[in-house]
Formats: sequence, C-alpha cells, structure tokens
Amino acid sequence: MISKISGGVCAPKGFRAGGVHCGIRKNKIKRDLALIVSDVRCHAAGVYTTNLVKGAPILVTKRHLEDGYAQAVVVNSGNANTCNPDGEEIAEATCALVERYAGIPANDVIIASTGVIGLKLSVEPFAYGMPMAVDDLTSDWSGSRHAAEAIMTTDTVLKETAYEFELDGKTCRIGAIAKGVGMICPNMATLLLFVTTDVAISSQMLQKALAQDIRNSVNMLSVDSDTSTNDTFCILANGLAGNAEIVSEGPSFTAFRRALKKVTTELCRMLAADGEGATKLIECNVKGARTSKDAHLAAKAVVCSNLVKAMIFGADANGGRVLCALGYSGARLDPKGIDVDFRSKSGVVPVYRSGVNVPFSEEFAKSVLSEKEISIDVRLHDGSARATAWGCDLTYDYVKINGDYRT
Repeated sequence: MISKISGGVCAPKGFRAGGVHCGIRKNKIKRDLALIVSDVRCHAAGVYTTNLVKGAPILVTKRHLEDGYAQAVVVNSGNANTCNPDGEEIAEATCALVERYAGIPANDVIIASTGVIGLKLSVEPFAYGMPMAVDDLTSDWSGSRHAAEAIMTTDTVLKETAYEFELDGKTCRIGAIAKGVGMICPNMATLLLFVTTDVAISSQMLQKALAQDIRNSVNMLSVDSDTSTNDTFCILANGLAGNAEIVSEGPSFTAFRRALKKVTTELCRMLAADGEGATKLIECNVKGARTSKDAHLAAKAVVCSNLVKAMIFGADANGGRVLCALGYSGARLDPKGIDVDFRSKSGVVPVYRSGVNVPFSEEFAKSVLSEKEISIDVRLHDGSARATAWGCDLTYDYVKINGDYRT
C-alpha cells in the first residue's frame, strides 16, 4: 500500500531542507539558493543530461558521487554556471561552503544550477547566502517548500510530492522536489529533480532503480524538444527507516521501484502541465505496439510534435497530426491499424479508426479539447506493448517567455 503524504523532501526521516535569496537573481524576494541535508551519510545515485555541453555543477557532482555516497544537495537558480571559465572552481567552492557552515564534507555534496547559460557567476552570493540557508534548514514541510521555490526559474508553481509505504514491516517514506518548464525533451533526465528517502538500499541498487525508472518517467516528458545543459536527477537514501538493506532484486526492490514510480510520474505530469507558456497538459497513451521500444517511440513523437501541441492549444481536433507524428516516429506500425481518440473530463471523441478519419461533432470535440488535461489515446493493434508520454500545448506565451529570457 502506497499512500500520499505531505512533507516533500522533508517527509523521510532525517532530512532537512531550506531555501533563501542570496543575490544571484535580481528579484530580491525570489529564493535562489536551496539546500537539502541528511542527518547521516546517504547512498546516492544520479543521471544527467545527454547534452555534450554540460554545466560545471554536473562535472563536480559526478566526481563527488564516484563512491556512491552523498549527504547534501545545494542548488541555485538564476545562473546555470555553464560555459564559465571558472565554473568548476565556483561549484567546488560552493560545496566547501556547505562543509564550512553545515559540517558536511564537500565531497559528499551534490551541486546543481539552473538559469541563463554563459552568464558570469562568482562565489560571493553563495558565501553570503550559505549561512542563511543553513539557518533556514528544517524538517518541517516548509523546508521542502522553500527549497522547491528556490530552484524555480520560469516555473509558475512549485513542484513537490511525497509517499509512504512499508518494507519489512517498517514505515518508509520517499519525497521529491523538481523544476522544469523549459528545455525539456524526451532524453535522459531533462530537468532538475531531487529525491530523498529513508529506505535502506545500496548505491548499486539505487542506481539500478533510477536507470529503470527514467525510461518511463522523465525520458517520456517533453515541453519544447530542447535538451538542457544542466539536467540532473539524483536520489539520496539514508536508511533511517530501518528496513533490511536492499542489495539485490526481490520483493523489497520491486516495492521501492513502485514508490519511486509514483513520485516521478506525479512530478512528470506537474512538469508538463507547467511547461513554459502552457495552458494544457497532454498525455499520450499508446497501446497495442509490437514492442516496448515501438510504444515509447510512438508516444514520444506525439507529445513532441509542434503541430499536435499547437492543435491542442487551439482545441482543433485535427487527428491527422497525430497520425503524421506516429508515421515518422520510427515505431514499426501498420498505418491501416491505427485508432485515435481525444479524451478529457468532458468526454471522448473517436477521430480515427483503422487509419481512417471518422465523423464527429466539431462542437463536442472543441469542448473536449478545451479542458486543462487532454489525453490522446492511440491503439496500434500490432502487439501488446504500451507506453505513456507527457507534454503540453504550444502557446504564444512560449515565444514571449523565450524571446527575452535573458534580458
């Protein structure tokens, strides 16, 4: 039994979090420095952007996680610390500040940054803000919310969640915060997402769980088909729940994976719904594909299609755009065996059967596509594999936001 709870990253035992304004962002009331710490050293794992141009914090974090351990996460918004000549030195100096003020070894600190690429950065704001960030640390829900606010860029709402479940008769918890909204394409970990858990699990099994999860979660998320330079998805597990340590596959590992999936699926929906300029969440469900690979390719293509995204924005039931995306997706499929429905809380509109359009009421279809959450259901009749992907509509505001993002 997995139950939704409050608390975010502070829900698991032994975790505290906080967020403050340190001066990186011009807006003086906007939090821009987040800190998450565990009372004890954690097993840790991470995945990162596949972009060849990587932010300096990723290079530092990879080094720090070589031994599979971490105890803190520090994140700033407003500056990506990417393409800076002294970026790695600033990142390492920031980790040293965590050691100085929080007492956690610098090598046990995960660091991430989000914001403008190529913008000059110095260590001064971190030196100013770190004592305040440490003072702001709390195990209360407010700590998680402060941290979630501090990592937001053009996000309009903070993103966090937490769940409770049992392992070996012990109550276990898992929580997370995330930010996204732009430069999100179905690729490895295209966002910032930090998960905390009090489950006892080895670093190797944590990495395995993460690698398995991202295939059906963050890798199936798209906002604008741009892969960021700073994407980071990390998990810290401190073992304070007291369950028998998970060191191999089995019932406990499966239960942990289910809880992780709950967290990442919920956050993916939140990230898609809050895409830059977005007004609607798009979920594409593909069933009946030959293989899992075919199902994933098909679902990704639909949510990535700018024509589909624009069609959803305009509430224009042009199902041919879905078939078009399926046709170039790379998935093996029979064009004469494709069924497509548009679905929302207002009802279901069948638009294609066996690859041929079917008559429908334009007025009813518009009401269905005018809701905030739209499902595009695709049946391929080629096999039994399925996949789900998430995206958002493409609006005028996306261009406005990114037209002057830096200035």
